[in-house]
Amino acid sequence: MKVTHFDRKLGELKVALDTVEDLWHLSKVVRNGDIAEGSTYRSVKFGDKEERKRVVIAVQVEDVEFSKSVNRLRLRGKIVRGSPEEFVQLGRYHTLELEPGDRLLLVKQWKNYELDRLKEAEKETKRPRLRVIVLDEEKALTAVIRGFGVDYGPELESKASKRDEKHEDKVLQYLGDVAAEIEKHEGRYVVAGPGFTKDNLKKFLEKRKPELLQRITFESCSYAERSGVEELLKKGVVERLIGEERIERETKLIEEFTRELSKEGLVAYGLKEVMAAAEAYAVERLLVLDEFLRSSTDAEKVAELVDKNRGQVIIFSEDGDPGMKLKGFGKIGAFLKFKLRE
Repeated sequence: MKVTHFDRKLGELKVALDTVEDLWHLSKVVRNGDIAEGSTYRSVKFGDKEERKRVVIAVQVEDVEFSKSVNRLRLRGKIVRGSPEEFVQLGRYHTLELEPGDRLLLVKQWKNYELDRLKEAEKETKRPRLRVIVLDEEKALTAVIRGFGVDYGPELESKASKRDEKHEDKVLQYLGDVAAEIEKHEGRYVVAGPGFTKDNLKKFLEKRKPELLQRITFESCSYAERSGVEELLKKGVVERLIGEERIERETKLIEEFTRELSKEGLVAYGLKEVMAAAEAYAVERLLVLDEFLRSSTDAEKVAELVDKNRGQVIIFSEDGDPGMKLKGFGKIGAFLKFKLRE
């Protein structure tokens, strides 16, 4: 993402969207009533014929839908302006469909935490993506660490059986399949797992494809499962390799929050308790689920109070495991500066 223009007084922000993550970040700051303007197509009738014409249309947003499966963000609302004017019908509903490569003008009353989120998205665009493979002698699970969470990809299975006469050949075939998966994608990889399979892969690559080793870091984890990927996040592997990613930071924060809660430390959770803490100027760090912040005026009020009182607002993605854990705490929690009186 690249912010190409910002005028706080007018509320205007123009962005160039580069990645799927950019669409996701944008979906979390667009609210009902905001004005979104972009290039799109409208069907126009000329007599008995109907043609699709490219137009620039601004809608007052009523519905936001991010679809990760098709890499698209849809903003639907009534048309408030557009050009050429002869192809635009004011007051009619239209959906702006945004993809990587598109540009958008967004007009709204900006909150500081929304701007911070877009600044973070700009930084994420400059970072290389990190891919992960956790494997053992039976299977290899692939994953991509993204700003909005972990995308799990295909699982590669080994056809090797120790009772098979061609056991060694099938082991080599399995390692070759993993090597081919790595070769398909650019960027850094973490390869991890229990046992010796990761070491065997390293030896295989040293002989067959040594150039791949320059972008692979080998680590250990307990399982060739999703829990193995989570273990790598908790260990700080992502932070060490390419800088702190959102999903890793959220994992660390929710772990810290849970620890403090277990020893009755300076934390609060649930809207009522966190609201009381915010009104008492007691919130140091606010943890809030993105969809809760979008849909609840009370959650937004808490975030504004914390931001106004120079606390830190940290928005969790509902798509990741840390977000699911925060959801269990009422979608909102806080680290406190001091204990509130009973």
